[in-house]
Amino acid sequence: MESDQIRFLDGAGYERYMGIWSRLAGATFLDWLDPKAGLRWLDVGCGNGAFTEMIVERCGPASVQGIDPSEEQLAFARTRPAARISQFRRADAMALPFPDDAFDAAVMPLVIFFVPQPAKGVSEMARVVCPGGAVTAYAWDLTGGGFPYETLQAEMRELGVAALAPPSPGASRIEALRELWTDAGLEAVETREITVQRTFADFEEYWKTILMGPSVGPRLAAMAVPDIALLQTRMRARLPADASGRISYSARANAVKGRVANGFR
Repeated sequence: MESDQIRFLDGAGYERYMGIWSRLAGATFLDWLDPKAGLRWLDVGCGNGAFTEMIVERCGPASVQGIDPSEEQLAFARTRPAARISQFRRADAMALPFPDDAFDAAVMPLVIFFVPQPAKGVSEMARVVCPGGAVTAYAWDLTGGGFPYETLQAEMRELGVAALAPPSPGASRIEALRELWTDAGLEAVETREITVQRTFADFEEYWKTILMGPSVGPRLAAMAVPDIALLQTRMRARLPADASGRISYSARANAVKGRVANGFR
């Protein structure tokens, strides 16, 4: 994969491409966290607000702050019902615009591989979470084949077309997450795998969805028509439909959680 920058410019398109996957994994993730109500939450890399909305719906938060570098994604997030108690601002995960101890819980959903310096991002979350608070994340296992569109990317590579890559794909490995959290001084660090399955109504719905993907869409748009036809044929073979034409397959994420120690600073 190449190192070109992945740009998130379409909140609605990203909702179809990744928002649904995010909520599927996020539901299991929140069950695992089992947070109490009334917490002050920070959603780092909130994107179009898909996971922020889950926090509001499921966790009874006192408040939620979401940060992301994409104004287009933030604009979509502000249209969600969650915006009634959430605030969204443009910011960098490696330089959070909040004071120490401002939150009870911080989460980085499907984001850590986009952070150029993952250790700095984890350190910043730990800084803004109060002692005893939770620092958490989940991320597709990119290097282990867990990405929802890994099969597509593999077929693209076979045709000599590389998808765009995030700067830190190895940070999503479960061993890397454990090391990042431990090195940040967090306590009671735990990890787990999360496997989820999504169903598309038919191949056409799947294809329209992937065209919205910021990591694959630009490359697909640049491919010649015969190559696109060949890719579609190969993908139909890799993702066979059931008797009703539906396509179902799984993806895998790694999750981590830790607690800010008393006397952390």
